[in-house]
Amino acid sequence: MRIAIFTNNYLPNPYGVSMSVESFRKEFEALGHTVYVFAPTWRGYVDENPRVFRYPAIDIEFKFKFPLAIPYSHKIDEILEKMDIDIVHAQHPNLLGSAARRWAQKKNVPLIFTWHTLYDQYAHFVPVIPHKLVAWLAIRNAKNYTNRCDQVIVPTQSIVKIIQDWGVKNKNIVAISTGVEADVYANASREIIRKKYEIKDDEILLVLVSRLTGEKNIEFLFKCVMGILQKNVKVKFLVAGEGYLLPELQILVKKQKLEKQIFFAGVVSKAEIKNYYAAGDIFVYASKSETQGMILTEAMFAGLPIVAVQATGACDIVVDGQTGFLVAENEAEFAQAVERLIENADLREKFSAEAKRLAREKYTAQVCAQKMLEVYEKAIERNKEK
Repeated sequence: MRIAIFTNNYLPNPYGVSMSVESFRKEFEALGHTVYVFAPTWRGYVDENPRVFRYPAIDIEFKFKFPLAIPYSHKIDEILEKMDIDIVHAQHPNLLGSAARRWAQKKNVPLIFTWHTLYDQYAHFVPVIPHKLVAWLAIRNAKNYTNRCDQVIVPTQSIVKIIQDWGVKNKNIVAISTGVEADVYANASREIIRKKYEIKDDEILLVLVSRLTGEKNIEFLFKCVMGILQKNVKVKFLVAGEGYLLPELQILVKKQKLEKQIFFAGVVSKAEIKNYYAAGDIFVYASKSETQGMILTEAMFAGLPIVAVQATGACDIVVDGQTGFLVAENEAEFAQAVERLIENADLREKFSAEAKRLAREKYTAQVCAQKMLEVYEKAIERNKEK
């Protein structure tokens, strides 16, 4: 199968959509399929993969760096004209999403769209324009795009009702998560990171891997965790990730005199992230903006019990009382759940074993890629019947 993926967000960006595209790409190619990726130019970054094609882009840096793709390129048009493609898969409804739809029509092949994002939760990234207007426009655009696609993918089942309530009428909706690349997490070391931050064997390490931005509900999480740390000096908190809230968080930690218990690791490379998970004892997460929360399946794969706010994404991934705790967005309730795991090593071990089992059964990259390929094949058959 020859698959063309169009994405506004790709390497070297280390977050969500980029990692999803790259995970599926590698699995598809391992199974003998050909994958072409069309993405914005990222200044200074050189692709090693010859099947990645870059559209021109405007460099935008508001809260974080994000090249804004220009969805027209004579050079790429010439390349696409000569390509044989069986399926087009758009990762966004705008910018390169419009290019994806245009080329699916020209090639007379199915257009697949993955609804990755709860767009209303990201309206604050657009400056000047009122957030409510940005959210309304983004949702309307995504809804209209979705209704014109041959197949819609959502990362988790709980997203289906949300987008249907927003006006999506397309009946071809399937939930397929982005899987964990098992080989990336092989031979993880618990000691490397604990030694680096001088965390003793009898100390409990809470871990967060996240972009440090408003939609991730970071400020709420820090309030909860700092209260726990102030009561127990044998509990530490390791934060991997960057974002515009980082300076404020660092000031807050210093003000609360918690510098010896809270560590900011910055953005961690894909090769190293396994050791950060392995170093931890409990994964904490408060985001309410996830459609899946790939970080949660990674944490589970690494065997970390999870305490998360009960919200979309998390409620599909975390099994309350089996792989962790899902709680209301309430500081006392969140802290109590974390403290229960801190105090009960047997419960942590029980949740850890179940998290590992479930992640390996449902959330490996190989399992998820096979589900996606089956969806592609059905879409191609429906297209032939038209």
